[in-house]
Amino acid sequence: MNLLSLENVNKTLNSEALFQEVTLGIDQGDKIGFIGPNGSGKSTFLRLLAGQLEPDGGNISRNRDLKISFLEQQPRIDPELDITSQLYLSRDPRIELLRSYHRAAEEAELGQGSMNELEDLTHKMDEEQAWNLEKEYLSYLTELGITDLNKRGKELSGGMTRKVGLARMLASGANLIFLDEPTNHLDVDTIEWLENWLYKTNVSFVMVTHDRYFLDRVCNVIMELDRRGIFKYPGNYADSLKRKQERLEQERRAEEKRQTILRRELEWLAQGPKARATRDKKRLGKVLDLMDQETGDLQRMSEFTAGNRRLGKKVLELFRVEKSFGKHRVVAPFSYSFKRGERIGIIGPNGSGKTTFLDLLTGRLDTDGGRIDLGINTHFGYFDQMGRPMDPKTTVLDFIKEKAEKVSLPGGGQMGAAAYLEQFLFPSETHRLAIERLSGGERRRLYLLRILMENPNFLILDEPTNDLDLETLSLLENYVEDYQGCLIIVSHDRAFLDRSTDYLFIFDNQGNIRGFSGNYSDYRETLKEEHRQRELKLKEQKKKIGQKVVNRSKKGLSYKEQIEIEELMERIILAEEEKEVLEGQFSRSDLSPMELQKKNESYKHLLSEIETKTYRWEELAAQEP
Repeated sequence: MNLLSLENVNKTLNSEALFQEVTLGIDQGDKIGFIGPNGSGKSTFLRLLAGQLEPDGGNISRNRDLKISFLEQQPRIDPELDITSQLYLSRDPRIELLRSYHRAAEEAELGQGSMNELEDLTHKMDEEQAWNLEKEYLSYLTELGITDLNKRGKELSGGMTRKVGLARMLASGANLIFLDEPTNHLDVDTIEWLENWLYKTNVSFVMVTHDRYFLDRVCNVIMELDRRGIFKYPGNYADSLKRKQERLEQERRAEEKRQTILRRELEWLAQGPKARATRDKKRLGKVLDLMDQETGDLQRMSEFTAGNRRLGKKVLELFRVEKSFGKHRVVAPFSYSFKRGERIGIIGPNGSGKTTFLDLLTGRLDTDGGRIDLGINTHFGYFDQMGRPMDPKTTVLDFIKEKAEKVSLPGGGQMGAAAYLEQFLFPSETHRLAIERLSGGERRRLYLLRILMENPNFLILDEPTNDLDLETLSLLENYVEDYQGCLIIVSHDRAFLDRSTDYLFIFDNQGNIRGFSGNYSDYRETLKEEHRQRELKLKEQKKKIGQKVVNRSKKGLSYKEQIEIEELMERIILAEEEKEVLEGQFSRSDLSPMELQKKNESYKHLLSEIETKTYRWEELAAQEP
């Protein structure tokens, strides 16, 4: 079933054509990954699809049963409302209906409203099956790890804001959803949860993202915005790369043919007036048409290089460094000696202290204890999440020239600022643009370029992939691959971590930092194996208890400890059974928000109890002969 179709759609923004003559359809079952360069108009195109903007030309047709929900890059959040009330800020039709129903019910209770309006809204609520929206919203919040529903919008971090927006969108009951950079500000566990949800759902979607693992696993169509045209490739991201390569090869051959024809026609024109009889006016027009054709860049990617400062023997040493905010410990006493050439990735839940740790390393924050010794030749390049302030009226070229007219290159050469910009995907026609004309992703790329041109020998990248397009990511990965200095990366982009790091710092949200040798995929495989081994142990112990095989003569445990390990397993089994019962109740439609919140708290307590008892059981089991 076709949900939405476009026919010859055009859109111009700020006197610049974003896309022209776009014709395509979105069908039920389509799971579309939408890619393209920063500033090319992807977000604008989503807003057109969602009906928030109108095209300048062409037609957009929508199925009468279409229900749309839109997760924007900046979800709508009221700073004064609590998390529960943020549900009603959505533009989604069912949520707007629910809001209208609550308003009419309150007015009717006060004797100020129309009973006819309330009856009409009640009937529509039945038709749209909207009665369970609030419970579904709270259920999704729980799955996303948000249990304190009293927090107000102004108290939410970027990650929590994104989770609230996600829960609101998923609860809307839409059959077509749009997601604009949904993984920004999310931790890896939440990204994997969303990935699994999108993989299993029957809901159709169009998603703008640079996360290649995401695109590869959940999408069955890739849509690319390139040179004001939109191309659709069936299959996942890996399939789309092959098909794009085929398309570019076809374009290359077509361009070669065009050039050949043009050369021949120009030779004909050069032969003189006798060759150009009246009957050849059409031929002359053909030549002019060929000359007017726009070829565009068939490949924008270029190699990007920069010099490196020499690192000394001492790079950076931490001695029992710690940091707390009030009673909350963010970094427990931690020691480490960084070495030249290290490539460290940092992972952990949102709010676990990753950015605080980076601020301690670079001196932006003072430690509460311990000591940091910086090598005499160590020069930081710190690409943080917020970026530095930019004068919106400054041009792209002037912003780079503020730092240097020329940039040092490996081997001792130099490059001018304009050529350096072109290497980092800023073509010459953008150099005189004011920064305010750039997209968010283009500004992030410009800020990154400004940092790299300083040739740091200790590079720190805090969520570098946010808002960057796939071309820029590939360029940055190539740069990092050849980088000779010390590197630290905080990122939720699993593909970027896999390619760029070989050691991890793992933050546990309690201030502890654990090291792991390997990249992110290695770490996840290790966790899966640990979980599998734990499950095997639990199954074996359950089997022993079920058969009532108790060996009280084991010499490794005291009599009291033997009793304890048996009781622990019984309590773990009971807690697991209670957890399963609670999980089944979350989908009940008769639970009030208050009852659901209490069950959420019980569920959280059970998870903690199971974890604590399992850890103690493993500790005792290790002592058995």
